[in-house]
Order: sequence, then structure tokens, then C-alpha cells
Amino acid sequence: MTGPLGHVRVLELSRVLAGPWAAQTLADLGADVIKVERPGAGDDTRTWGPPWAGEESAYFLSTNRGKRSVTIDFERPEGQDLVRRLASQADVVIENFKVGGLKKYGLDFDSLHALNPRLVYCSVTGFGQDGPYAARAGYDFMIQGMGGLMSITGQPDGEPGGGPVKVGVAVTDVFTGLYAAIGIMGALAHRDRTGVGQWVNLALLDVQVAVLANQGMNYLVSGNAPKRLGNAHPNIVPYQAFPTRDGHLILAVGNDGQFSRFCTAAGRPELAKDGRFATNPQRVAHRKELVAILEEVIRTRDTADWLAALEPLGVPCGPINDLAAVFADPHVQARGLRQELQHATAGTVPTVASPIRYSATPIEHTLAPPPLGAHTDEVLGAQLGLCVADIEALRSKGVI
Repeated sequence: MTGPLGHVRVLELSRVLAGPWAAQTLADLGADVIKVERPGAGDDTRTWGPPWAGEESAYFLSTNRGKRSVTIDFERPEGQDLVRRLASQADVVIENFKVGGLKKYGLDFDSLHALNPRLVYCSVTGFGQDGPYAARAGYDFMIQGMGGLMSITGQPDGEPGGGPVKVGVAVTDVFTGLYAAIGIMGALAHRDRTGVGQWVNLALLDVQVAVLANQGMNYLVSGNAPKRLGNAHPNIVPYQAFPTRDGHLILAVGNDGQFSRFCTAAGRPELAKDGRFATNPQRVAHRKELVAILEEVIRTRDTADWLAALEPLGVPCGPINDLAAVFADPHVQARGLRQELQHATAGTVPTVASPIRYSATPIEHTLAPPPLGAHTDEVLGAQLGLCVADIEALRSKGVI
């Protein structure tokens, strides 16, 4: 394996999104990721289609690049022994079972840490290892609601389409996967200094509250719970989508100079000198008046006209693209964000490249998301030293 984590071996005992996203991130960085799946079934998301690429769901393909798939039934003692042997050779274990769910199999942190003291063991749960909700199952949608994100996402009550809305991607799961990868790398750095691994715990609810960012701090500082503002920003004006003559324009003015240049381009230079709008705090205080004026001005021209006028002036703006437009965008194409991978059963499958760019160890996507159990014989033979007869005996008993 190449990449900055080319020396790291990861044993993944997770499924769906948050845990697999963490493991895929580590795989992108060069780690050897072995994904343990249920014989005959595999990761739940293998059946979450359409759409499909061959027999693989697009959902599964989105989060399992760069891994090897091994099927082991660790509800059986022989399967538990295989996983323990793999864990004894691993640097990292990632799991997302319910709290205490792996203890009965001898695959919990204490059991595997005793076997391999250098092991970094990462658990992903809905609500964490303690607290009154610890035993509950957690799913992205409900955590977006419980964690406050939906209270600030959507149109205001009383307006057309008003009411709470979830984000169109399972962002709580994705953020949790990214935080898990960061936590794992921190634990590996600590292990490099001390020789001892540790338990890294991630909770979806913790992550959702953490990524409220400025909105969370707005509440903590003011004591006032932020409300839904549609596409508007709570602290910056104008920073929202506006209807144009043929579509929409996102205007993202970040400072007073940008606002002044926008007003000139819009043929309304006097707005930048108006006492109500000259500075951002004044524009926030007079949001309704300014937005009403800008809506009248912006809807008089096409989106492309505005982009052509504002971009040379350094006024941040952009269109609202659907995904067809995203992947057709010349800049997206130039950055190589869509790549094609050779797949064992589907021919080729597309993938969205990692956004991390290294100067010395560039990321190379070479291993497509694996068919179920595609690497069982390879891993059990090369890493555990099982012969063909041993592997076939386990397969005949349904262990693998």
C-alpha cells in the first residue's frame, strides 16, 4: 500500500455509513482495510438500491472504496477466533455495534486490547458509551432532529414550505466518520510515542452538536435559539440565494468592500453608503429592507449575466447546480473529482475522489469497493496461514 498510512492495517467491523466512511478515509490515505461482513448478506447497504452498478448498490459503492472484503460469521466460536486473530495483527479496529454488543463475542475493547495492547479500537454509536440514551439505536435522520440541525434548516414557519427539513445527505454520519478518522490518527500518533493503543469513542449526537459551529455558539452566547432562515445566514447579509430572471443566484458577500462592489455592479452604488446598509452589523439589523431591495434588482437579469458581472470584481457568487451540472462543471472535471475504478463484477464503477491533496504522497484510488467476500481466501491464507483445506472446512460449516 502507498500513502501516509501505508504502514497501517485496519479491521473494519462496521456497516452502513459512519464507520465505513471512517474506514474508507483511512483506506484513501493508504491503510490496508479488511472489512468483515456477514456471510451471504454483507453490509446492509449492499441492498440499498436502486441505482445499481452491476449487482452493487451505488450507496455501498460510495463508502467502501479501497477495502478488502472477508466474510466471517462471528456469532460462531470459530468465527470469533478468526476475528481475534486478525485483530491481533491489526493496528486499528472500527466497529459500530450497540453499546456492549461485541462483548459477548469477546471482540470488545478490553478483550482485544488484552490480546493486542498496541491496538487502537474505535467505537461509533448513536449516543455514546454512557449517559441515559446510551442503549438507544441512533440513525442520522433522528440525530439531525435531536441535535438541533433541523431546527435551523428549512424555511421559516409561516412561509411557503416552512418547517424543519433534514439535509439532503446523511451529514451526521459523514461528519462522524471524519471525526472517527481524525480520532484514530491521533490515537496512532500517541501509540507511536508510547507503544500503547487506546479506545476512541464517537457518538452521532456528540458530533451533530459539535458541528453546529457558529450556530451553537450563537445560542450559547446569546441564550436565544436560532431560527430557520431558509438560505439566509444568521450573521452575514446579503448571504443567501436570490431569484434571477431565469433561475437563482447565490450571493455570498463576506465584507463591506464586497458589498460596495456588488452595489456598483448592480447599478445601485448608493446602497453601500446608506446608513442602514453600510456595514455588516447594520445590514443584519435591516435585513428585511435590504433583501427586499436586492430581490427586485437581481431578478431583472439572468444568472449568467450576474456571474459575468460579479466574478471579475471578486464578489463571491455562484449558481445552484444539480448533480448533472456539478459533474459537468469544467473545474470539477479539471480537479479529477470523478474517477473510474475497475470492478471485479461490474466492469468499471465511478467514484468520487478524496478531496485530500498531498504533495509528497498523492492519493491513488486503485481498489474498487469489493464484491462480498472477494478476499476471504486471500486474507485467511496470507495473514492467518490457513491452508486451502482449512478454508474449505470453515466454508463447509458456514463460518466463512
